[in-house]
Amino acid sequence: MKKNHSPQILSKRIAETIRNKLVVGELLPGQRLSEATLSEQLEISRNTLREVFRLLTQEGLLKHEPNRGVFVATPDIASIIDIYRVRQLIECQALAQAYPMHPGVAKMKQAVEVAQQCRKQQDWIGAGTANMHFHAAIVELTDSERLIAFYHNISAELRLAFGILNDPELLYAPYIDKNAHILELLISGQNKEAAKKMKGYLALSERAILAAYTRKNHQIP
Repeated sequence: MKKNHSPQILSKRIAETIRNKLVVGELLPGQRLSEATLSEQLEISRNTLREVFRLLTQEGLLKHEPNRGVFVATPDIASIIDIYRVRQLIECQALAQAYPMHPGVAKMKQAVEVAQQCRKQQDWIGAGTANMHFHAAIVELTDSERLIAFYHNISAELRLAFGILNDPELLYAPYIDKNAHILELLISGQNKEAAKKMKGYLALSERAILAAYTRKNHQIP
């Protein structure tokens, strides 16, 4: 690791590294983060790591509990509803206005193929990461750098919302074929139908996450 980065640039880069760990499911909702372990893994000082924790806490991805430490945040119901509202606005519109030869379509296709391979191997965490890549590719159809950056920033929070379900097979398996179907519709020029399917798809996913959240918060200790 190069040591000549300014502290601010280094903090932003490490923050992005931890966001990516959240996106791929390496870090889970409620998980306690060890300063000693992470600073050693990332080859940074604890002071730098604390600054990264501060940045990610401001974003709602981490939370600090006095005398207990830093934990991966668990999105609340209001956050989950808001995330899905944003997804409806961005993804459905992206599909409605896309064209089949857009480079993002090739990325969607690759993500579907990876997810199908993960299903054969019963690798549901991998299937989840492929699913994240599929939806990120849909957002790329907008050709808007601002929307793409914005969606990237909420992807970590989205994966944390998925982590609430705590059953990756139940969460991701039903959507692998749905993703493939939406891709087929897009490639064949049926944009409006693809957008309509995505709207129903997101509504179903949101209900599943909210139901899991409700069950988790009503468990008897």
